[in-house]
Amino acid sequence: MKLKVCGMKYVENIRSVADLQPDYMGFIFYERSKRNFEGIIPELPKGVKKTGVFVNEPMEIVVSLVEEYELEAIQLHGDESVAYIEELKRYIKHVEIIKVFGIKDDFDFSLLKGYEKTVDYFLFDTKGKERGGNGIKFDWSVLKNYPYSVPFFLSGGIDLNDIEEIRKVNASGLPIYAIDVNSKFESKPGFKETKKLKAFKKALKI
Repeated sequence: MKLKVCGMKYVENIRSVADLQPDYMGFIFYERSKRNFEGIIPELPKGVKKTGVFVNEPMEIVVSLVEEYELEAIQLHGDESVAYIEELKRYIKHVEIIKVFGIKDDFDFSLLKGYEKTVDYFLFDTKGKERGGNGIKFDWSVLKNYPYSVPFFLSGGIDLNDIEEIRKVNASGLPIYAIDVNSKFESKPGFKETKKLKAFKKALKI
């Protein structure tokens, strides 16, 4: 499994988290988010993928920010259609695309069918009031009905107390690609606690 730390906001904190070598670092480009990123992303160590998070953003804005920040992955957290993603891929050919779906108590995985051959990864988050960063876990047992081979990120209120549950889900044979963490590792929105992240990474050996 890989590790993604999302919702980065403050330059010095970005540097200290990057030193832990997560596989992905997420920067939210969504004005309504408490973790909306503005400014300059400091140089990250090789192997840490800069990931832009977007919510129903016009395509030209996404393409512009991918180029400006040299993003290596984008996470689409809105209601982006298959057609939107196919068109977007024409302009950002070498950028990984992660499509997010919110899950509450149940989920109709047939909704993912059209995206199966279009995205690199899915990301399953808790469906809540905010577009991510709600700090709430969904019922992971829903994932046993996941019918596709597309790897996915597991997200939604994950913290240090979930180590054993993550191990169980990972041992189930599901194509879990990465664990995505955010609000449960913060001292304030956008500021991550590196000690907790280091302990989490060490416990999962990722």
